[in-house]
Amino acid sequence: MNENTNEAKRGGISVETEHIFPIIKKWLYSEKEIFLREIVSNACDAITKLRRLSSLGEISGIDDSEDAFRVDVTLDPDEGTLTVSDNGIGMTEDELSRYICQIALSGALEFIDKYESSESGQNDSGIIGHFGLGFYSSFMVSDSVEIVTKSYTDAPAVHWVCGDDGEYEITPADDDTPRGTSVIMHISEDEKEFLSSYKIRSILEKYCAFMPTAIYFTDVKEEAERAAHKDEHEHHHEDGEECECEDEHDEEPKPVNDTHPLWQKNPSECTDEEYREFYRRVFSDYREPLFWIHISADYPLNFKGILFFPRITNEYESLEGQVKLYYNQVFVADNIKEVIPEYLLMLRGVLDCPELPLNVSRSYLQNNSYVNKISQHIVKKVADKLCGMFNTERERYEEIWKDIKTFVEYGCIRDRKFYDRVKSSMLLPLTDGKHVTVDEYLEAAKEKHEGKIYYANDKTAEAQYISAYTAEGISVALLDTVIDTQFMSVVEEDKKCKFMRVDADIADVLKGEGDAASDAGLEALFRRASKDEKLTVKFERLRDASVPAVITESEESRRMGDMMRIYGMGGDMPHELTLTLNLENSLIKSLAADPQSEASDKIAKHIWSLAMLTRKQLTPEKLRDFLAESYDILGYVK
Repeated sequence: MNENTNEAKRGGISVETEHIFPIIKKWLYSEKEIFLREIVSNACDAITKLRRLSSLGEISGIDDSEDAFRVDVTLDPDEGTLTVSDNGIGMTEDELSRYICQIALSGALEFIDKYESSESGQNDSGIIGHFGLGFYSSFMVSDSVEIVTKSYTDAPAVHWVCGDDGEYEITPADDDTPRGTSVIMHISEDEKEFLSSYKIRSILEKYCAFMPTAIYFTDVKEEAERAAHKDEHEHHHEDGEECECEDEHDEEPKPVNDTHPLWQKNPSECTDEEYREFYRRVFSDYREPLFWIHISADYPLNFKGILFFPRITNEYESLEGQVKLYYNQVFVADNIKEVIPEYLLMLRGVLDCPELPLNVSRSYLQNNSYVNKISQHIVKKVADKLCGMFNTERERYEEIWKDIKTFVEYGCIRDRKFYDRVKSSMLLPLTDGKHVTVDEYLEAAKEKHEGKIYYANDKTAEAQYISAYTAEGISVALLDTVIDTQFMSVVEEDKKCKFMRVDADIADVLKGEGDAASDAGLEALFRRASKDEKLTVKFERLRDASVPAVITESEESRRMGDMMRIYGMGGDMPHELTLTLNLENSLIKSLAADPQSEASDKIAKHIWSLAMLTRKQLTPEKLRDFLAESYDILGYVK
């Protein structure tokens, strides 16, 4: 624009490599809705720059209080426009030519270099933009875009308009143009969805919910309808008529964003209710989180965030989490797995990482040392939180252990460093409802079963075995999830101990005194009863004389079978069962006296079926036969 002649200045967009408008329109971002994030981010930057200049004394007379600045997003469906306006630093004609007419020159970087240099080299300005293509994302949804801008320097206001062919025109703007910049996007016919009030609100809520400047959204059409409704409302009151609508006409407009998100505050300034409310708002989960971790990492990592352990209703739900990645309070992506270790993906939370580029890609994250350090720091903070809760809130920690047990065990399996950090706070739930650590269990076991941890998978199926151990004062751990078997191996290697399921062997403490010599007649009897000529039959004198027989399976054999089933390796592995007969039991004594009779066959078969029933190993056919045998025995007794 020539100030003397007031003539329009025309030209073509200067591109550093080649004309890339078609590429911008189709491929700049994978999600078109990101254009609004970019334009609103630019508006916030313009305000941040002005406030920074004011704080440095570069300019005076500016009200730089927080309430003095705002970004307005205005939708006009009838005109087909979407406008983003700010009252920030604005641009002169020269600045507009440099920053807008030459793609890939970033005004943010130039500003930072000039005003934000520091010894640490960190970007502490809060300026969002780091590259020059953000503005041009507007052309992804627009046929043409206008800019009306007036610099804080009071230079003449400028009006810029450009079509999607890259041809622009600069003319003078109205003299009464206020300080700041308005970007007016004329939405193209193919992108009419972006003229929906619901659509724009949802984008703002997703990408701009925590931007640092207050953002107000207005739908011109809705506002006109609301104004008409207000006039009608006032008319009713003037006529003395009652209006059925609620008196909402004088409500003050509210920003769509929270300019001071919780993660930016000092943890000591945040209440438990604020954390819960933040969790409900961000993740729309009515259940309260189990606990949270507020992270504020200093240089060189320089990132903040809040991570929540969600309340899980079942074992499989734990696989789904959601960690939102932000850049200077601007939403970047959902659930970026590369920033969180795999075994912590059940977490929900937000991470604000200003050292990452706004246009972050997965390939960038996968090969970035900063991201790896963030991940390691998060692991440490999670471990510290678990250990801290164990040490200072053990009762509460035990209450939530069932909800976090699977997460923590999986982490221990995948990351030995994580295990080393949390092993002192790992709990073993017991069948009586209490909890102990591995060290506490092994310390208590020194007298009766040193180096062995007895456990059960199913309190109901293994009730007989559990009662035998607890009767002798031996605690039984309850390890009833699929992951427990693998976790046990980690503990066994570290603690040089051995996990034994209650039906894996008969502990010495369960055995009484006296000779337990084998009996060939009883062996043959029970092999006939089991229909297994290779069945291993042993003899013991158990302290509990009420139990006639116990079936056991070696820990190694059963674990191998479990692993084969879990990984689908060729079906079920044959069970290597051992039948132990209790020579102190009256039934076994009577069978030993006459192992060849028909009655002995019936009773032995019944004892075998009862022993198998405790292990839930009766097939439907065998269960049917067992019931028939039971009725037969009842008839025989009569």
